[in-house]
Amino acid sequence: MKIEFTAYPRTVQGTGASRRLRHAGKVPGIVYGTDAKPEPIELDHRALYQHLRLEAFHASILEMKLEGKAQPVLLRDFQMHPWKQQVMHIDFQRVDKNRKIHMKVPLHFLNAETAPGVKIQGGMVSHLLNEIDIQCLPDDLPEFITIDVGQMNIGDSVHVGEIQFPKGVEPVSRLAKENPMVVSVVVTKEAVIEEEAVEAPVTEIIAQKPAEAGAEGGEKKEEKKEGGKKE
Repeated sequence: MKIEFTAYPRTVQGTGASRRLRHAGKVPGIVYGTDAKPEPIELDHRALYQHLRLEAFHASILEMKLEGKAQPVLLRDFQMHPWKQQVMHIDFQRVDKNRKIHMKVPLHFLNAETAPGVKIQGGMVSHLLNEIDIQCLPDDLPEFITIDVGQMNIGDSVHVGEIQFPKGVEPVSRLAKENPMVVSVVVTKEAVIEEEAVEAPVTEIIAQKPAEAGAEGGEKKEEKKEGGKKE
């Protein structure tokens, strides 16, 4: 999926200039990387906001048109207003197609509903990671990584080392070394509560009848009275 967007040179900088840009429906930003110096840019807010709603915009090589010239870039960071749906600033990195890049890409989990651990055993799929940090050449960058959980039972799990990565793609060295768990099938909380309710022992408490309690109390009083009688 090829995503294109247009940026414009930003000639004025500073807090006041950025505020005026935002009021005019623009977003201040910057593009950096490779051997070129960083360039301040500005973008149309409405178009950019629509792009940011696309998952692929966050994990793809993008084509930025700046002053009539197209260049490949990656989205590296953006800041949102604390409560408004407004992009405050955005950063892009230029891409050298001959250098490996590090990128976080989404994880897509397939066939969760038909997994035996879910459909038959009543468990649920637990996602410990929803994205993964990978390294590859720009042309090999996938939009997402798929993991098929359709054969998993309760107690089964998938670690980073078990993921089938596309050709030319690998996890960053830290993840490859630590090999963390990515997804597992676990027992639901409702199933645990139901099982505890079935297995809980029933204790029968037999209350003493009032009449019997009174009779026993009376006998003890008589014994005390007789024991305390002087000859």
